[in-house]
Amino acid sequence: MCHHNLILSKVYIFYLFNFHHLLSPMATKLLSNYGLTPLLKPFPNPTTRISTSTFPTLIKSPPSNLLRPKFPALKASAPTSVQIVEKDEKQVNGLETGDPGFNPGAPPPFTLADIRAAIPKHCWVKDPWRSMSYVLRDVAVVFGLAAVAACLNSMVVWPLYWFAQGTMFWALFVLGHDCGHGSFSNDPKLNSVVGHLLHSFILVPYHGWRISHRTHHQNHGHVENDESWHPLPEKIYRSLDAVTRMLRFTLPFPMLAFPIYLWGRSPGKKGSHFDPGSDLFRANEKTDVIVSTVCWSAMAALLVGLSFVMGPLQLLKLYGIPYLGFVMWLDLVTYLHHHGHEDKLPWYRGKEWSYLRGGLTTLDRDYGWINNIHHDIGTHVIHHLFPQIPHYHLIEATEAAKPVLGKYYREPKKSQPLPFHLLGLLVSSMKRDHYVSDEGDVVYYQTDSR
Repeated sequence: MCHHNLILSKVYIFYLFNFHHLLSPMATKLLSNYGLTPLLKPFPNPTTRISTSTFPTLIKSPPSNLLRPKFPALKASAPTSVQIVEKDEKQVNGLETGDPGFNPGAPPPFTLADIRAAIPKHCWVKDPWRSMSYVLRDVAVVFGLAAVAACLNSMVVWPLYWFAQGTMFWALFVLGHDCGHGSFSNDPKLNSVVGHLLHSFILVPYHGWRISHRTHHQNHGHVENDESWHPLPEKIYRSLDAVTRMLRFTLPFPMLAFPIYLWGRSPGKKGSHFDPGSDLFRANEKTDVIVSTVCWSAMAALLVGLSFVMGPLQLLKLYGIPYLGFVMWLDLVTYLHHHGHEDKLPWYRGKEWSYLRGGLTTLDRDYGWINNIHHDIGTHVIHHLFPQIPHYHLIEATEAAKPVLGKYYREPKKSQPLPFHLLGLLVSSMKRDHYVSDEGDVVYYQTDSR
């Protein structure tokens, strides 16, 4: 009789599991323990799937007796909490992703040498004459815009001037940035002279910034060691006072952060780009920092003198407001190179971090008409991996590297003539990308629901 009941139980379970529309691998495992094989392979519901995310946990662990049945009685229980996730949410490991089979935090199947080999050799060649031609072009445009605006002195012209001149100040910064990387030319003296002239004009301490930016490139994607727009661990985030938190995450304040960063760095870090004794710098770099601080001070003194010559209001219109426009461009571009993608981007610690994996978390952006004006700085992935490539070869180098990068390269959304679409990405990122966990070697931004 017991044997007869056991057979009936097995038949009932056999049909139940073969025709249940949510047949799970766990059920299949259970049947195999009883020596039963399903008639049909289980097919997932075409419109849904089960998320097994680890944060938050959506499926509780099953009781141990489900996987280890004991005769003669059948003792099995189903998970007590199952959440069905719509397919269009496209989550993998708790992360939004455009490809359910792709984990952006996994080590890539290629090396830095593989990417380098794919880039044509001429893309590495630096032409100082070509680089100087961009400097002459931009400087001529800057002074031409100022002359036209001053002559017309019209409230119709001034707003157009402020936007155009702020963009040109940003273009000057990008050329000085190339000098700092050595991609401007192979001559360190030429790079230093041009870099000081361009950066001092827009109140940036050339060597102080160059050295901290080098730290950013050497540690990109590292939670603690990165230098530019790195995430705040939750403990530091929770310790911020209300004013600091507002300034960090409430627009437009984060887009005015660069001058403050030059003086005091980011929350949780100390030092100044003007102080040769800052832990930003090595002992043998103090002289360079002093030189840059002197050049910055000379420009600041010149501006004060000009305010007496032309009046503070005229100086504000010609230089002050465009300077603020430049700061907003810099903060916008540098932030969106590391945030705001529709998929979550990993950040690393410890042994999980590498130069390659950190660089692959960088994003390219399309700025429409601005691409050429600011020297294609939006082609940022290859620039981060190989900052020695001149800006005028970045597009070609990127196209050559795409087949190697595969899904680790995130194609930027095409822009209209002006990149207004980036403002929406900025706003959404500020609302959701607040902090990362204090623990873990591969972490992702989390949102403060408050």
